Amino acid sequence: MSHPLALYLVAFGGLLLVSVLLDDLAARIRVPGILMVLLLGLLIENHVGVVGDQQITLLNINQAQQISQAALVLVLFFGGLTTNWPAVRGVIKPAARLATVGVLITAVLIGWAGFGLSAASGGGTNSATLPRVLFIGAMVASTDASAVLVLLRPLAGRLPKRLIDLIECESGFNDPMAVVLAGLALALAGGDGVAAGVLVTDVVRQFVLGILLGFIGGTLTLQLLGSRLTLNHAAMLPVVSLALLMVLTGGTLLLGGSPLLAAYVAGLVLGNGPLLDRTALAEAHSSYAKMAELLLFLCMGLVVAPQDVVYASGWAFVLFLLMQAVRFLMVHALLWHTIFTKSEQIFVSCAGLRGAVPIALAIDAWSSGISWGASMPPLALAVVLYGLFIQGFALVPLAERMNLTLPSPQQDPDAAA
Repeated sequence: MSHPLALYLVAFGGLLLVSVLLDDLAARIRVPGILMVLLLGLLIENHVGVVGDQQITLLNINQAQQISQAALVLVLFFGGLTTNWPAVRGVIKPAARLATVGVLITAVLIGWAGFGLSAASGGGTNSATLPRVLFIGAMVASTDASAVLVLLRPLAGRLPKRLIDLIECESGFNDPMAVVLAGLALALAGGDGVAAGVLVTDVVRQFVLGILLGFIGGTLTLQLLGSRLTLNHAAMLPVVSLALLMVLTGGTLLLGGSPLLAAYVAGLVLGNGPLLDRTALAEAHSSYAKMAELLLFLCMGLVVAPQDVVYASGWAFVLFLLMQAVRFLMVHALLWHTIFTKSEQIFVSCAGLRGAVPIALAIDAWSSGISWGASMPPLALAVVLYGLFIQGFALVPLAERMNLTLPSPQQDPDAAA
């Protein structure tokens, strides 16, 4: 084993171990673990030396992009795997509206506002402005239910089940939609001389092939694991499912489809299949997804300079406020005349925290070589931090103030008696 490889193993193994410990500490003090892991990455110096004219770093942007894409595959697969259709059937329609039409509305409105701000601030508008503002809108359009549920742990079991189901279901569904829209924006930005119709056709092909190959791959995996009892047990199931996921996503990418969408659809098929030990599968992939999420936020913290986050904080705050206004309008419009009360609609609009997907999309934009791509990671990071600090810690007081919580057992006089 070479000395550089040994140093990388020590460095990243140590950082991952510290990230796990910080995530455990965060769970005890009831804050999202991603917050502490992000801060860890920002505090670690990524530049370790200079050889000649070349800077040596722990992680460069191309490596971070590859890690983020692999991590996002695991996160989306786990999201599909844990979506239980029978359990969330009552909120499927409103969640689907929020995750499809809602993401489109969010991206378009934020993009339109960004276009106007660019013109009003004297920056002018040109052919690069539209893809940039569309990408920003798509980047921040998806939500992260895991961060919300961590912050809501003090109210565990005391919030309406339909409310929690809606938040989780929307988060699982809106990630692929945001990825597709961001891909369209990057294609527009990099499509010099290419007709818009060709770009749209390419994105539609990625979308359709991703769904189709994900469904076929998930079905074949389900049949294989269901027919071979030696593979369908706790020891082999995680290994076989991970290997098949790698083959599926790699094959989908080679065929021109969206590997992220294929991973999510395959997870949906496997998670709702009757022939598997779904508990063992979910437990194994929860570990994979947790490791992927920690690595994703750690990589983001490493490759982004803290001063760049500070420089981006002003525009990020404007974007954060705009996101809240757009989400408030979008949620109320799409949940109008549904089973959700006005108080529940307000809570859902405030529960749209951002997490792993905006981080991965920002790294993807930076690694693409587009002129404005390098400004996306600091912007995304600042927006995520604003959401966790400002929006996140207000959720529990908001739920209690709006009388959405049930009495805790300690407050129940019958239980006390």
